[in-house]
Amino acid sequence: MLYPSIDKLMNKLDSKYTLVTVAARRAREMQENHDQQIVKPVSHKYVGKALEEIHSGLLDYEKQD
Repeated sequence: MLYPSIDKLMNKLDSKYTLVTVAARRAREMQENHDQQIVKPVSHKYVGKALEEIHSGLLDYEKQD
């Protein structure tokens, strides 16, 4: 089972495409800078940690036109 679930994540963002983009960018940033905002993440992989940050409200995005 994926944690956090896609249903819970969709309440935070407007589309699945936005979710993928934001999570991928944050995962890449975590990998390069070796930083994370979650103290005890459930996931061991960068994308999972990024999804946990989105779910907990620590990661936000700004829509550009």
